[in-house]
Amino acid sequence: MLPQLSSLDDFRAALAAAPVQDQAALQGAAARNSQLTKPPGALGRLEDLAIWYGGWRGSDRPEIAAPQVIVFAGNHGVTAQGVSAFPPEVTAQMVLNFQHGGAAINQLAKLAGARMDVHALELDRPTADFTQGPAMTQDELLTALQTGWTAVDPSADLLVVGEMGIGNTTPAAALACVLFGGDAADWTGRGTGVDDAGLASKTRVVAEGVALHKDAIRDGLDALACLGGREIAAMAGAIAAARVLRIPVILDGFICCAAAACLLQTADGALDHALAGHQSAEGAHPVLLEKLGKQPLLSLGLRLGEASGAALAIQVLKGAVACHSGMATFAEAGVSDG
Repeated sequence: MLPQLSSLDDFRAALAAAPVQDQAALQGAAARNSQLTKPPGALGRLEDLAIWYGGWRGSDRPEIAAPQVIVFAGNHGVTAQGVSAFPPEVTAQMVLNFQHGGAAINQLAKLAGARMDVHALELDRPTADFTQGPAMTQDELLTALQTGWTAVDPSADLLVVGEMGIGNTTPAAALACVLFGGDAADWTGRGTGVDDAGLASKTRVVAEGVALHKDAIRDGLDALACLGGREIAAMAGAIAAARVLRIPVILDGFICCAAAACLLQTADGALDHALAGHQSAEGAHPVLLEKLGKQPLLSLGLRLGEASGAALAIQVLKGAVACHSGMATFAEAGVSDG
């Protein structure tokens, strides 16, 4: 069961007290892997993935039967400064597309056999322009975190979260910059395709936001309040809830990883239950993955968001678990292991 969140400190405490892998299951899965009818290490990284997954699910012979994909949507006041090639109205239009089953993520979730949920967070009330003040109040941040926290199905055995929010590569870049240092230009990319002038404006906005708030930021939650967005906070809430519930997570692209970074900068080991689904085409994503200590499963030049890359990566993890749990051992097959 998930604890109730009545304050940001409740969230911090829940994250700090979150469970770790089941060591008995981990050892059992490793022992089973060593007896499967294949040469040692022949399935490469798939072997490690299956053992890792079993450790989180508490089983030496796990299965993936109930994945969940959640897409969160939010709007950003900072878009008034020309940081996106598209208007904020597109966010609501895409939410309708998700709900009607017409987006890429709908097809990929269906292919993976995943339940898909969509949560729009106050699209008619964008966050504040973070170059003028905090993007969200403490109460607004808590509400967004709670949306993600309660959106996770406790019966799910794998979670993927994604986002839709015009302009949200700007707060993601600002979050990465304030959490890991460097110049705004190191973290700011073209997002949905802004031109050179738009990129220059976007980089300036990120730099101004970081300069304004950096002295007030103690951890990742402070960073979310100052520079984030509702959908980014909701993703962080869902990823944290999954940790408490021992549900493994596949991270999506740059924006999702920025949300995850806020958890890592709030509690050590907060992302031990998470894999990187893919490396996106957003220029700073490889650097962010390195900061998170995550090696992506896929690298296909994707830059759509919506959890699309992570949803596609479900197939890789399913393949790893299917081989681990479905293959016969040498003893079961009557085959000599020598």
